[in-house]
Amino acid sequence: MPTPRAGQRARSRSAAGLPAVTAKKVVDAAVKLTVERGLENWTLRQLAAAIGAYPAVVYHHVGDRDAVVCAVLDRVVGQLRLPDENLAWQDWFVELLTGLREVLRKHPGTARRMASFGPSVAAATPTVERGVRILLDAGFGDESSLAYTMLTTTACQYVALEDDRDCSLGLRLDNTEEYASFRDREDLPGMAAHGRAMQELLSDPEAATGYHPRLFDFAIRSCIDGLACRLAGLRG
Repeated sequence: MPTPRAGQRARSRSAAGLPAVTAKKVVDAAVKLTVERGLENWTLRQLAAAIGAYPAVVYHHVGDRDAVVCAVLDRVVGQLRLPDENLAWQDWFVELLTGLREVLRKHPGTARRMASFGPSVAAATPTVERGVRILLDAGFGDESSLAYTMLTTTACQYVALEDDRDCSLGLRLDNTEEYASFRDREDLPGMAAHGRAMQELLSDPEAATGYHPRLFDFAIRSCIDGLACRLAGLRG
């Protein structure tokens, strides 16, 4: 039951010409902060300031920080577009996961949380239902859920890796330069090959920009190729 004090606070906010706070506005602001700073780089107090309210207002409308984060994840997942279900299962997952990377990269920090906990069941249901059903139809049977989880978790983990590396550009550059110094080592052919690949990143801006998208695509396609081999075995 509202207290007289709570009523006074609501009236004073209205009298000041401020819009009413709603759960949607709280989550809108949290998503904006996530885009600007990353999911783990804003506090509940900063979120409250962004909506011109007290932290208690955030608690009242959404809950604690974990509850707000869950709402942000649900909002992010809601931006994901499901591919045409008539595609071959391999193509369907390439398109889904490529789109997932694009959405997660716009919201730094969400990928790690997605890999660890995922969104709410309600938010995940459309994607899980379609994805697992496509794998069932392809013939994966009881392994369909495992296959789906492996693919989506791998995608999220690679995006989380990319987010983390964005926060450590100096260290990444130092490591890349050190690996590149091995590019002419005939006594270490493996390190030399890796060094040449790293040197390309240092000398070619386009190669550097495209490295993580290429790595992501290579990873998910390799997982899908492995599942295709697994499926052939299941079919006998």
